[in-house]
Parts: sequence; structure tokens; C-alpha cells
Amino acid sequence: MEDSLTIGGTRLASRLFVGTGKYSGNDLIPKVVAAAGASVITVAVRRIDPEAREENILNHVPPGVVLMPNTSGARNAQEAVRIARLARAAGCGNWIKIEVIDDNRYLMPDNLETLKATEILAAEGFVVLPYMCPDLYAARRLKAAGAAALMPLGAPIGTNRGLKTKELVRVMLEETDLPVVVDAGLGRPSQAAEAMELGAAAVLVNTAIASAEEPVAMATAFGLAVRAGRLAWLAGPGRRRETADASSPLTGFLR
Repeated sequence: MEDSLTIGGTRLASRLFVGTGKYSGNDLIPKVVAAAGASVITVAVRRIDPEAREENILNHVPPGVVLMPNTSGARNAQEAVRIARLARAAGCGNWIKIEVIDDNRYLMPDNLETLKATEILAAEGFVVLPYMCPDLYAARRLKAAGAAALMPLGAPIGTNRGLKTKELVRVMLEETDLPVVVDAGLGRPSQAAEAMELGAAAVLVNTAIASAEEPVAMATAFGLAVRAGRLAWLAGPGRRRETADASSPLTGFLR
């Protein structure tokens, strides 16, 4: 079954995006990407240093994977725009994940500042994927501003708590036609499958893989879960019932 995902004109074979933070060593990154079968990898622009050899995170990004720099550390739209422009100038391409966060406790994204940054960067030709609090009206405004996809959080960053925003994400999926990539908070492969069964176009996972005892094995598990969840959504799950419904007839036997 042909089921590829296209964002910003780029065809992606995998619906699992991965991050590059929190690993015990950067040498794990290409192993995780391979095990997950990921097509997209995100990296904080502040970790990119073309002058460095060992510490430059780009040295550990395998070829053939779409690089999606992110504006982690930006507190407002102006800072996010500046970081995005620096990333493109450094040769990181035109994909950008907008992160605007000025909340130090829960690290919740600022949808208004994110919208402002999206408008500016989309007009400059960036493929903009905004990280956002799931909200239908914000989703519509981000689409109008030129976002290529939407990245609502499943739970606060790094919590591994799962799809706590499920109903809000479901509404976005029903009412918007942009690809929705569930980002942040997914802690188990089953939770990634849940997001895909809901109809998400993809998921982004970092902490759950990086913090696992065996990150490469966990990357494999997430890759399988994402494919299973997507296939389940395509298959069209049967409707839920409040009462039992026998699989076989209860009459016509023991005559």
C-alpha cells in the first residue's frame, strides 16, 4: 500500500521524526535514525557549530535524512526569526521548526508569538512547522500564515506522559487539512501508535528514545508502533459500542 507523506514538497518515507538531544553520546544518533527508519531529524540551532569537529551535531546526522533545525531558546517571534535565518545561512536548508517558549516551568509554546514568526518565515520561503499548544483557532491562523504542517504537543516537553491533549488534537485533525505531527510528551511506543490511530500524519519523539535504557531498541519499537498505528487508521477501526456484540450467532445450535 502506497502511503507516503509530503510536507513542503518533500516526500517522506517515514512518519516518525526524531530529535538529537539528551543522548549519552552523539554517536548514538545515526544508530537511532537507522533503527527508527526516520526521515526527518530535528536539531537545536544553538548546537550547530561549523567550526567544531566533535561537538558539531551536524557531523552525526546521517545523509538522506531531512534536517529540521529548531528555534529552541527563542522567547519571542523576533528571536525565532533570527535563529531560523542563521540556520539557513549556515547551510541547514529551509525547513524550520518554530519553538517560541517563555515559560520556564512547563515549557509551553506561545501560540501568538509562534504565529508572528510563521508569517515572516513562510513569506521568506521557509518550510515552517510550528510547535504549538493544540488549539483549533491557532491552527487555522497558522495555516493562513503559511505553515506547512502543525506540531501540537501531546504533553509538556520531556515528560513521557503520553497523549494528554488527545481531544484537542482530535478536533484539529477533523477541522484542518494540514499534516499534523504530534510532538512532545509521547513516552511509549503505544502512545505513538495511539496518535497515529487518531489520524496524525506523523509523530516526533526524542526524550522517550534518548532516556530509554536501550535507545536503539526503543527507536526500533517506536518505528514499528508508528507504522502499526498508521495502518490501523488506514484500515478504518470498527465503531465502539456500549454493550456486547457477539462475534458468532447465539442461535441455531444444540437442536
